[in-house]
Amino acid sequence: MTHIDPTADQFAAFKDLPRDVPIEMLNLVRFNDLANYPGDHELARDGLTGAQAYGLYGKQTGAILEKVGGSIVWRGGFETVLIGPADEAWDAVFIARYPNSGAFLAMVTDPDYQRAVVHRQAAVKTSRLIRCKPADQGASFG
Repeated sequence: MTHIDPTADQFAAFKDLPRDVPIEMLNLVRFNDLANYPGDHELARDGLTGAQAYGLYGKQTGAILEKVGGSIVWRGGFETVLIGPADEAWDAVFIARYPNSGAFLAMVTDPDYQRAVVHRQAAVKTSRLIRCKPADQGASFG
């Protein structure tokens, strides 16, 4: 099963959570070997890799992320799964911070974002997008 876009139930659950508190979104993304654009898209026959298509998505949405007050606060390179399904490997791993969920919703409904998301959809084989509530950092896990 692939996970590229939220289901209606997942999006409704997201919108039901408080909208006026900061959020952090953990992003885990695996790319298609070749981007899978709709047949009528201008890049459908260009042979772009999933990574290249995701790069276009990032370039076209970076300013929108900033406009809503969001930022990438952590980015790392996947190495291995220590606990979890051994077949889960990720090409992009990062955390985006938003001043509140309303800012995230403003980003994903922005007309420029709506035009750019085709690159993400073409690029992604599967993904996880996990909303997290920021917590104070401490010296222990608990």
